[in-house]
Amino acid sequence: MELLHYATFSSKQKLLIVVTIAISLFTIIPLLYPFVEDSNFFLKQQHPSQTSIIKLQNGVVTTQKSCDIFSGEWIPNLEAPYYTNTTCWAIHEHQNCMKFGRPDTDFIKWKWKPDGCEEDLPVFDPFRFLEIVRGKTMAFVGDSVSRNHMQSLICLLSQVEYPVDASVKADEYFKRWRYETYNFTIAAFWTTHLVKSTEPDTSHTNLFDLYLDEADERWTAEIGDFDYVIISSGHWHFRPSVYYENQTITGCHYCQLPNITDLTMFYGYRKAFRTAFKAILDSENFEGVMYLRTFAPSHFEGGLWNEGGNCLRKRPYQNDETQDRITMRLHKIQLQEFGRAEEEAKKKGKRLRLLDTTQAMWLRPDGHPSRYGHLPEANVSLYNDCVHWCLPGPIDNLNDFLLAMLKREEGKGLLAQARKKLS
Repeated sequence: MELLHYATFSSKQKLLIVVTIAISLFTIIPLLYPFVEDSNFFLKQQHPSQTSIIKLQNGVVTTQKSCDIFSGEWIPNLEAPYYTNTTCWAIHEHQNCMKFGRPDTDFIKWKWKPDGCEEDLPVFDPFRFLEIVRGKTMAFVGDSVSRNHMQSLICLLSQVEYPVDASVKADEYFKRWRYETYNFTIAAFWTTHLVKSTEPDTSHTNLFDLYLDEADERWTAEIGDFDYVIISSGHWHFRPSVYYENQTITGCHYCQLPNITDLTMFYGYRKAFRTAFKAILDSENFEGVMYLRTFAPSHFEGGLWNEGGNCLRKRPYQNDETQDRITMRLHKIQLQEFGRAEEEAKKKGKRLRLLDTTQAMWLRPDGHPSRYGHLPEANVSLYNDCVHWCLPGPIDNLNDFLLAMLKREEGKGLLAQARKKLS
């Protein structure tokens, strides 16, 4: 229709239209030139938290909006589990709930559904994970819950391959495993508080000595060898401790010693994370990605761990269940200290990422071993275990989150490649 209308113009009118268009183009192009020079201009206009780069194909960067995968609810997953206590040798006895007679299995059959996301969080894909980490190294830094997380990863990856022992020292607290087909190594670094600590001499005192301004060198000296480092800490900070800074006692947590101020565990918790982050930021050797896996709460009901408390629930909480105040406060401290460290990391070109799994794990009071982590007549200190997690169990879903974060990191790498090619 427009072409027919154009054909009715006279020759002079046509010439005038062409000249007008040409003048307009020569006026507009210089204005657009700065944007054309910066091939990523239009990508830059999207808020970084709302965009995830997913792939580069035929020279085109394709994107999709990201969402908060850590806010959501648990929904049934009848396909789970993806391994059993008889197919995975990495399960420690006190997490082997099926072996010790746990009668219900529904606690295994759930998966996480994020709020406001177009798609569910995919369940763990061991092939995809191993391809992403091919030729790389990953360290789990923390206590027995951190080791619990690593053992879950080994069990999930057992669908593809079993690793070989590649430990450099004969110490069960510092194990390394290598997946030979993928040249991928995972390691566990035991550290109860992330900072330097000395365990109590039980014949004299039950107090730990925590050096809040000194990171634990057993892990900080080694992280330069790793591409991914996942740090976590929590439950040991509940124990009575004396706090040192500059080699001098500055206070304590429930030490009940004369003339020493009880600064509470929250003081020590904050300082420990601040020191751990500083060690990573100051490291000249570490060039990888550090993930903070946030606090995984326990679920004792009816008493403390040493007062007959237990965890007998058989279903997840609803997502509107409120966390207990201590969990909320510890989680808030972690987020605050991570935020401080992240700002500094950006200035230094370091990569710190948040694996914010506290809310998801708070909603799983059904996933602990309880009394099914040992024989009924066993003499164990933690008779009802509401701290660690059954394998298989809810802790497997931490690796769903981990894989999602690794994919995002891979996407950022693709964006960097795209920018380099277009520059």
